Amino acid sequence: MLEKPSYKIQHFGVLLSLLRDRQGFLEEIRQEVRLQKKISSLFVSSSIFFAIYGAIIGASHSWAQALSGAIKLPAFYLLTLIICFPTLFFFNVLFGSQSTIQQHFVVLLTSVSVISVLLFSFAPVTLFFLITTPDSYQFFKLLNVLIFGITGIFGVKFLYEGMQLLSQQDEVGKKTRTTILRSWLLLYAFVGMQLGWFLRPFFGAPDSKFELFRAVKGNFYLDIVAAISEILGIR
Repeated sequence: MLEKPSYKIQHFGVLLSLLRDRQGFLEEIRQEVRLQKKISSLFVSSSIFFAIYGAIIGASHSWAQALSGAIKLPAFYLLTLIICFPTLFFFNVLFGSQSTIQQHFVVLLTSVSVISVLLFSFAPVTLFFLITTPDSYQFFKLLNVLIFGITGIFGVKFLYEGMQLLSQQDEVGKKTRTTILRSWLLLYAFVGMQLGWFLRPFFGAPDSKFELFRAVKGNFYLDIVAAISEILGIR
């Protein structure tokens, strides 16, 4: 008699079905098929992948920073989603969407899950540079900003496709909702960057002590400019 798959394996099975058949998965969301199971499974599996990647980037500083990164990176993506979700849902409802709150949330969670998988796929590359360039903190930080940017673009693309599919069943106000979605994606990006700056450090400067959180000063953009300037030797 075959053994029933374990609870965790079932969670990853849902994620694999998303990766193997995106259109079919989104169609199930449109038809409201097992939405609660999808929410729990995607949440668990994406949190694990984010935690692994967060631990890797935190390990560039210390074990304490690695543990902190394993907790903060999943929290970062989930909090960004929770903060921005009501705006998208209520504006869509206002302009004719008949999709449920669960349908909206699952679509957003699928995009976050895609990002988590792509980050996990970059984990060996990140680990390689962590080991081979131990004294290049700014390079390692910029490398990960690039990786986060690339994975975020694919996640946003998936979100856009998913929301467009949901909109097919509600033609009234569809054009307006598309405009709302595009504007919301900008809001999502700005909230994400600000929240990431608030929750830092994820890496930890090599000459600094471990900090769970750092005082809020400056901004993300100035920090990136400073990192590039240091690598290029510009003062």
